Amino acid sequence: MNRLPSLYRVGLALAALAAASVAHAQVTISNVSYDPTRELYKDFNAAFARIWLAKTHQNVTIQQSHGGSGKQARAVIDGLEADVVTLGLPWDIDAISRSGQIAPNWRTRLPNNATPYTSTIVFLVRKGNPKHIRDWSDLIRPGVQAITPNPKVSAGGRMSYLAAWGYARTRPGGSDATARDFITRLYRNVPVLDSGARAATTTFAERGLGDVLVAWENEAHLAQEEFRAAGLEIVTPSVSVLAEPSVAVVDKVVDRRHTRAVATAYLQYLYSPEGQRIAAQHWYRPRDTKAAGPLAARFPKIPLFTVEKVFKDWDTVEKVHFADRGVFDQIIRR
Repeated sequence: MNRLPSLYRVGLALAALAAASVAHAQVTISNVSYDPTRELYKDFNAAFARIWLAKTHQNVTIQQSHGGSGKQARAVIDGLEADVVTLGLPWDIDAISRSGQIAPNWRTRLPNNATPYTSTIVFLVRKGNPKHIRDWSDLIRPGVQAITPNPKVSAGGRMSYLAAWGYARTRPGGSDATARDFITRLYRNVPVLDSGARAATTTFAERGLGDVLVAWENEAHLAQEEFRAAGLEIVTPSVSVLAEPSVAVVDKVVDRRHTRAVATAYLQYLYSPEGQRIAAQHWYRPRDTKAAGPLAARFPKIPLFTVEKVFKDWDTVEKVHFADRGVFDQIIRR
């Protein structure tokens, strides 16, 4: 009997098993994130891939997508595949949850309401601070141009708006009326509304437009380092908003792609000592200051108010300020 065909079939079967084994040793997940996190996740992804390989003998590739936080949330709702989302606002993840892709209890599945690091809003000014910008009140002076992203689509733009409103609202004698007047005067000094934080940085640092960039704290430091020759300076205002970028597993995607284990571990690793150090290295304020070590001391102490303290909750923020024909639309259309 000629056994070659039989051996050939056995060889094919063994090759198929080997291919299946190689395929099993590879996994890819997608992280849909917001604008200023490119550098953070480049380093974090490499660190997580190392520990995941050591733990599971599985190579993991993390694909990144970046843009304005609101636009990214809308893209996921409209079909952009994401195993995890790491967005600038909890409201953006709520929007995805309402579409049925993320479980409603997403906040309770990770510590600190699924916010592994925090941030705030600061100012970036030209060398020597020629317009003498020290606090929020300086942004509404005649002749001062402020660069900030569009709060309708950008988390950085939205937090900048809320920080400015909160400053005016919490001043002695402050009210919703005085805050609205302040915001109106501020946006009269904004010559262009970019779609995301990184685009606003480009407008300010590369195009040279504006006297002050109202920016995420980490984005301001990144721009200062990248454009070192320009001598850009960071100004910390007297008060700002506590920003809590949020993260979540996209249940509908991970269950279909069978990636829940690696996606969950990926987000959990943000809370690890190494994850917290990487966040601090990129100027995100770590939740675990002990794990961040000496890096925790690099952040200036600044009074930070929460969104809930000034605006009640995110539902109120959206309905009053950023919904169609809300406060922002009204002041821009004047």
